[in-house]
Amino acid sequence: MIIRFGYVAHALSLWEATPAKTMTFSRYKKLQEEERLPELQRITRLNLQHTLRAIHYNIAHEIPLYRFSSSLVPLATHDEVEWDYITPFQELYAEIGTLVKRHELRTSFHPNQFTLFTSDKPHVTENAVKDMEYHYALLKVMGLHHESHINLHIGGAYGDKSAALERFHENIKQLPDPIKKQMTLENDDKTYTTTETLEVCEKEGIPMMFDYHHYMANHTAEEDLAELLPRFYETWSGYGLPPKVHLSSPKSEGAYRSHADHVDEAFVTPFLKIVKQTEQPIDVMIEAKEKDRALLKLVEDLAAQRGVKRLKGAELDF
Repeated sequence: MIIRFGYVAHALSLWEATPAKTMTFSRYKKLQEEERLPELQRITRLNLQHTLRAIHYNIAHEIPLYRFSSSLVPLATHDEVEWDYITPFQELYAEIGTLVKRHELRTSFHPNQFTLFTSDKPHVTENAVKDMEYHYALLKVMGLHHESHINLHIGGAYGDKSAALERFHENIKQLPDPIKKQMTLENDDKTYTTTETLEVCEKEGIPMMFDYHHYMANHTAEEDLAELLPRFYETWSGYGLPPKVHLSSPKSEGAYRSHADHVDEAFVTPFLKIVKQTEQPIDVMIEAKEKDRALLKLVEDLAAQRGVKRLKGAELDF
């Protein structure tokens, strides 16, 4: 079973390379009017340059998965800030997209928890559509809008999960079809279980992003992972990509839902052994505080197990 790995946004092994430098609206307002646009452009250009550094780092270390930062563009969706964050940086966007395609990297975005479609407040849905349009616009200018995915959680339950799910199916109609086609949904650690998320994905024709840590934090006694995995795999049918999984491990027993700095080999191995029985290749996004360092350490730890072969920098035959 082939497993490929990636990490989230910031390659910590690189010096001063965060791709998520930002600017608050309050700071923006304090600037002189003639200073505002140049500062927005300066930060965006720096974030894109740091993204390029991370992409080159991934290529050099044979890390095939990468999640772009959602904070590439400061104040991109703020109601009181309108600016062109596409045209001035087209060469940088194109360079990122060309590298990703040439080296066959798998990329994605993961907007924050406020981008959701279960709210009964129209402005929340409007903002969710706006945020998805922003992420899609970045993928489009990179030339990655047909292959990269934008991952969301279903959202809140607001005291009535059935009603919230009905609103999701209704509100998601406001999302333009091309953007919905690039959307994935992830099970969460408190509200929507793997089964509930699968049901939504199956109804909407959306691939599911399975998070094992969330499953362990939020599953019912009736949920059997061996039975759920084939349904999860099926949501990716026809996409030409391996099903995608998030792996992390608890920070502690008392902070079980929080991500640890690294990924505990003992925590994730039982899941990988279940996947191995299905003989289904998977792609894995590491969600750990130490990011690329955690990824490479986990790959080394797993490669030391009997019968596991390291094929590339971040690819195993498990």
